[in-house]
Amino acid sequence: MTGELVISHGADGWAFDLPKPPPLGRLLAGKTPAEAADLLARLFNLCGASQGMAARLSAGLQVSPDAMTALARDVLRDHLLALFVTLPRDCGLPPTPLPADWQATGDLSHALWGGPRPAVLDDWLHSGAGRAPLARALRARFPGRTAAAPPLPFACAANMDDDAETVENSPAMRHANDPLLQQADAAQGRGPLWRLLGRICDAEDAARGALPAPVQRADGMALVPAARGVYALRLHVQAGRVSALARRTPTDHMLAQGGTLCRALDGVHDPALARLVVAVHDPCLPTRIAEPAHA
Repeated sequence: MTGELVISHGADGWAFDLPKPPPLGRLLAGKTPAEAADLLARLFNLCGASQGMAARLSAGLQVSPDAMTALARDVLRDHLLALFVTLPRDCGLPPTPLPADWQATGDLSHALWGGPRPAVLDDWLHSGAGRAPLARALRARFPGRTAAAPPLPFACAANMDDDAETVENSPAMRHANDPLLQQADAAQGRGPLWRLLGRICDAEDAARGALPAPVQRADGMALVPAARGVYALRLHVQAGRVSALARRTPTDHMLAQGGTLCRALDGVHDPALARLVVAVHDPCLPTRIAEPAHA
């Protein structure tokens, strides 16, 4: 998507004014699959590596040996900017510099956790180590199950383009079986703390080169990990040229009717908290919380 997402609160709760989707079908029509893959990678600077790889896989083109390295670097960059700059600022904490040599190191556990990944959530939250101050501040802003979305099926090859099913498509879904996320889920549901922990785990995996491998369905749809979840694309090719495409992104899922962002905002009335909920979900487009209208 391009343009601005405007979120407003009225008598019926929060409403989304979605921007028009980019005219990708028109932009890609008539191009070779390789040209389409290159164009997608340039059009979307935040997840260009994921989109370019998905297009190449869908069309049966060769993927370069270092493609997953480039994709992991994109994912890691987005996670670290959120964890060290934007989310601390939104929580009232001072931003901090990104870890030194973050593009070269394969181990960011000390910067993220203060050491090896902890086993007991409460102990880590009170330790002050790594990103624990951010996690603790976020938990304090959303006590109990405030801003928790209900458990939804995780996005996968079987449901990625099922318009009838609302799914969870986020970094946290990749780490839902991690003990830390299970503890957060049991205590506060799939809320901001659960999502933050998923992002920290995902940043650690991206630095290690341990993101999940892409998946390709029999119909040509390719599913590729991205910073906000999993990205899916299918190119339709006739006579060696792109004729149409099908595309589904984490932002599509979170903004869907009944999606995770809509459901997380259900119990939130304060615009400042709503902004923080949006920042945690991190839709891949500029977002504005509209000021409430006064009579």
